[in-house]
Amino acid sequence: MVLSPEIHRVQDIPRPIAATATDYGPDDEIDWHAHPRGQLIYGITGVLTVHTEAGRWVLPPARAVWVPAGIEHRSDIAGEVRMRSLFVATEAAKNLPKDCCVVTVPPLLRELILEAVEVPKLYDIDGPDGRLMKVILDRLSHLVPTPLYLPLPADQRLRRITDNLVRIPGNRTDLNGFAKKAGASARTLARLFVKETGLTFGAWRQQARLLRALEWLAEDRPVTSIALDLGYESPSAFIAMFRRAVGSTPGRYLKGR
Repeated sequence: MVLSPEIHRVQDIPRPIAATATDYGPDDEIDWHAHPRGQLIYGITGVLTVHTEAGRWVLPPARAVWVPAGIEHRSDIAGEVRMRSLFVATEAAKNLPKDCCVVTVPPLLRELILEAVEVPKLYDIDGPDGRLMKVILDRLSHLVPTPLYLPLPADQRLRRITDNLVRIPGNRTDLNGFAKKAGASARTLARLFVKETGLTFGAWRQQARLLRALEWLAEDRPVTSIALDLGYESPSAFIAMFRRAVGSTPGRYLKGR
């Protein structure tokens, strides 16, 4: 899918921050691209998955992803996604993260983002609209990253394993099984997993399943179906994992979307 013309136009606007609104339907995809400005991507509804060469970031409601300027990325859509983006000029983004990260969007910032979308692109920097944008920049500098991120390894042996588990999250093959196909020992692969992703193989697999579960929940798939397709022996085992990771059961999560 081609980016909206509005997103291209705001890149060169002589203002430190600009907001855009774009709506997407189920199964839409946004192709690889990069921006000269940093982008905060926030979905009011649905679940958005942002990909870079370094990993995958999943955005359920009340979350946003920060993508620094110049980072190539693409996005997958699950459900009806109403995307609201803030594009921040490089000189105004000095206090913002240098790497991609998912952040929680507090209610105040959510309302500020929705108001910013209505602001003229060439707003008066010294007027009320300019003050609104300054408050937004201040709020952005206080955001705390959350762990809704799946790091991807550079080692090609590991990459073949992770690509398989992203594509087939219910695959129950253990590291010994993957090692036989990779031509390396399970111990070597385990050490490389921690070195390249910061996670053990088991923790990485659980994170991959969690992020896929968030995408499937946005598509209103039954919890039992999700649990079985992710390779869990029972829905209760999946629900327990989900509660530990997200802080609520899948049912409560769905009600709070």
